[in-house]
Amino acid sequence: MGKINTSTETAPNAGGKRGVIITCAVTGSIHTPTMTPYLPVTAEEIAEASIGAAEAGAAVIHLHARDPQSGAPSADPEHFRAFLSPIKKATDAILNISTGGSSVMSLDTRLAPARTMKPEMCSLNMGSMNFGTFPMLEKYDQWKHNWEPALLAATRRTVFKNTFEDIETILDDVGNGGGARFEFECYDIGQIETLGFYFKRGLVKPPLYVQFVLGVLGGASATVDNLLHLKNCADRVLGDAYEFSVLAAGGRQIAMASMGAIMGGNVRVGLEDNITIAPGKLAKSNAEQVAKIRRIVEELGLPVATPAEARARLGVKGADKVAF
Repeated sequence: MGKINTSTETAPNAGGKRGVIITCAVTGSIHTPTMTPYLPVTAEEIAEASIGAAEAGAAVIHLHARDPQSGAPSADPEHFRAFLSPIKKATDAILNISTGGSSVMSLDTRLAPARTMKPEMCSLNMGSMNFGTFPMLEKYDQWKHNWEPALLAATRRTVFKNTFEDIETILDDVGNGGGARFEFECYDIGQIETLGFYFKRGLVKPPLYVQFVLGVLGGASATVDNLLHLKNCADRVLGDAYEFSVLAAGGRQIAMASMGAIMGGNVRVGLEDNITIAPGKLAKSNAEQVAKIRRIVEELGLPVATPAEARARLGVKGADKVAF
């Protein structure tokens, strides 16, 4: 397959409008193989899903890895390498590696892929929090793998841990040490305030890319009021040093992303966050979700950002400076 070249434009888009950056989170660590047959698990499936999402219009691909045999979340750098190189060869999308992994992983385990691969961009959760996926246990009677209900049940008693010290370690090791820029994931206003704390002290520098995460049990629910509250807080704390993106877990994904675009922000979709394309209907691919939000964005009269535009705005180092 030839490389997908969608980088003919740079900021701003034709007509002077800044393009909406579409991020696609293709697999994550929340949903499990029992929940949908369309969840990418193997390196080949994750690469195919990522390339399809880029073809559909995603400028950023957010990546987790899975054990290719069981589908369980993995932070093995070699599991990442197996799909990072093929995606990079086939598309010019920005590849964004998770530092979140899953709530049952240690910090060193979660950071191993980013430390090894030195990507252009990484996610960074801006605080410790309850991150409850255990209600999904009620939806299924039979499971393909024993690890699935065990992992979901563990979220009732565990905390996703990113202390101030953990955040500083990530900023130093992955940012200063690896040259990555960050997608700062904020699930509530306290996490925006934490980002502001580090911004005022010069540990993070603009342009800041803030992902408002809505709909996770333990964080802000997926409502317009909450989105407006997060945006107002970020305006107060970060001023003009940031731009934002919106994701919503579950069935509010498209509605909340659309609202984010209307408000002047960017959007994230993907099977990490939501496994449906319409109420009660499973999405058959990540590309299907990207194509849907792209149609909405364009029907709103907004252009979609290319990878080149996204690189210019986010200040990433370039695909030639990664270690894969």
